[in-house]
Amino acid sequence: MALRVVFLGTPDFARPVLAEILGQGHEVAAVYTRPPAPAGRGMELSPSPVHRLADGFGIPVFTPRSFRDAEVADTFASLEADVAVVVAYGLILPKVALEAPREGCLNLHASLLPRWRGAAPIQRAVMAGDAETGVMVMRMEEGLDTGPVAMAERLAIGPDMTAGEVHDRLSVLGADLMARALAALSRGSLSFVPQAEAGVTYARKIDKAEARIDWSQPAAAVHNQIRGLSPFPGAWFEADWGQGPQRVKALRSTLAEGAGAPGTVLDEALAVACGEGAVRLIEVQRAGKAPMKVPEFLKGAGLGRGATLS
Repeated sequence: MALRVVFLGTPDFARPVLAEILGQGHEVAAVYTRPPAPAGRGMELSPSPVHRLADGFGIPVFTPRSFRDAEVADTFASLEADVAVVVAYGLILPKVALEAPREGCLNLHASLLPRWRGAAPIQRAVMAGDAETGVMVMRMEEGLDTGPVAMAERLAIGPDMTAGEVHDRLSVLGADLMARALAALSRGSLSFVPQAEAGVTYARKIDKAEARIDWSQPAAAVHNQIRGLSPFPGAWFEADWGQGPQRVKALRSTLAEGAGAPGTVLDEALAVACGEGAVRLIEVQRAGKAPMKVPEFLKGAGLGRGATLS
């Protein structure tokens, strides 16, 4: 049975979920997303990825700045949805909104709850060196990602996987998972289990101050920082190859053999000493340039054995 759905989401992560819901034949009465934001060199207002997808299907789009406004809440309730689906929306929903749809609000969260509740679960999982993560469908309540869970899919995190790669895999898994959850809901067979009380962690937003690489950290921590912040915002270091200090983002790395003073380049293929062990940089990006593999980067940057990165 097709459901009447209101969809709330903003970034690329949410697009496959909305597309799958439409593909399953559910009626999407409206889409809520964050207002257009400045983007690109011209800083022109640009609609969110979900906004653009909804426009392509002719779905009404709402972009309130808050749900605390009574008129916004009334409009949401007037849609008379069977269920609301929330995927990385970015606004807090008050109790009156959570209770407006007949079956409440289902959230697709990109972690294995209760680990990594909060804003940046994918990046935090990779930065922490987690070997596994996943997506879960839960019923929303007023607490931060505290609601009971209905369904889950797990994903192994490979030792060199970046947050971007995990993001893309989970987005596809999540779309299928939410489609199955809505199918079960339409049959009246979607059941929920409370989250465990043990093992709660919080995935706070990424702070820009976390992006600079501290080579005095152990190699595993540096490697996890690099892949956890790739592709955005990108862990970075500074190097001087004759033109003054240049900022370089490290987008991909792997653990390497070797030891030395932290930040010292150990060979001609950009293995770098850390507080313990070393990492080898695989892909980097100079300011204003496209990402490039290290051999290409080294053609223009004389960073041979003994050079120092800071």
